[in-house]
Amino acid sequence: MKATLAPSSLISLPRHKVSSLRSPSLFLQSQRPSSALMTTTAASRGSVAMTAAATSSVEALQEGIAEFYNETSGLWEEIWGDHMHHGFYDPDSSVQLSDSGHREAQIRMIEESLRFAGVTEEEKKIKRVVDVGCGIGGSSRYIASKFGAECIGITLSPVQAKRANDLATAQSLSHKTPLDRVSFQVADALEQPFEDGIFDLVWSMESGEHMPDKAKFVKELVRVAAPGGRIIIVTWCHRNLSQGEEALQPWEQNLLDRICKTFYLPAWCSTSDYVDLLQSLSLQDIKCADWSENVAPFWPAVIRTALTWKGLVSLLRSGMKSIKGALTMPLMIEGYKKGVIKFGIITCQKPL
Repeated sequence: MKATLAPSSLISLPRHKVSSLRSPSLFLQSQRPSSALMTTTAASRGSVAMTAAATSSVEALQEGIAEFYNETSGLWEEIWGDHMHHGFYDPDSSVQLSDSGHREAQIRMIEESLRFAGVTEEEKKIKRVVDVGCGIGGSSRYIASKFGAECIGITLSPVQAKRANDLATAQSLSHKTPLDRVSFQVADALEQPFEDGIFDLVWSMESGEHMPDKAKFVKELVRVAAPGGRIIIVTWCHRNLSQGEEALQPWEQNLLDRICKTFYLPAWCSTSDYVDLLQSLSLQDIKCADWSENVAPFWPAVIRTALTWKGLVSLLRSGMKSIKGALTMPLMIEGYKKGVIKFGIITCQKPL
């Protein structure tokens, strides 16, 4: 039975300046001190150097993300299966659900996201799908089977891409079979290797939080979407800033910074920031919701499984990044409880 979202979960947000979403190179250039004595040549050299530094920083982040998922994906699959994202629960659900109950909640997250975006099983227009930040392909395989669609998944992790293709082959969904439906490759979400306007559904399940340039990320999602295509972004966000606030409180930012170090996250943004970006690109039917209550049981459940004998043995076997990730999980719970972290869904449609 599907949960019914309270009307308050559907957010209508005012427009405001998206100051936190500039690209790294633009940000660095904007911080360059001006001087009447600075020559044009020197200014040019400084700009090039700062842009190079920003590029290097993004590359280092992407390398860290790839290494993190190369090391931790096997552990996650062993304990939780092939859906590497939160589950969707009724707000009064218990963390003491069975393992199968939690896995059903992860499937429910996919179904509720599609429902919220207005993408139904009767939808005949869903022929091609891109899964941006596909993990080991759980969402891709599920959506491809549901709609009989071709789905292409991209990830920064070679380990994830190989495992996703292996699982697709095992389930008779890969391009090596007559069904010709699902494939996975290593690619950058900010520079997707696809032509413009070819996907009926652009799907991003918990990958936006890793993007160092949120504006470029959104523009790429829009670029590859077909006219009339749906875009679904499900992602970790920080709370929306109140009227007059310029930034989060220092203690809030400190909490997020500690999480960022473990999970290879750049600066966070809010749900309203995403809405502003989509509005600036003239997208249609823009909707968003805060599903924080619906995912609340997830992290306590992950911690509980990590503390089982099987979980502890798997953690030690998988490596230090997995161990650090497990130790950081209580910070995620703290962030949700204190209202700093929000679990948001943002959807829209590309104009015809």
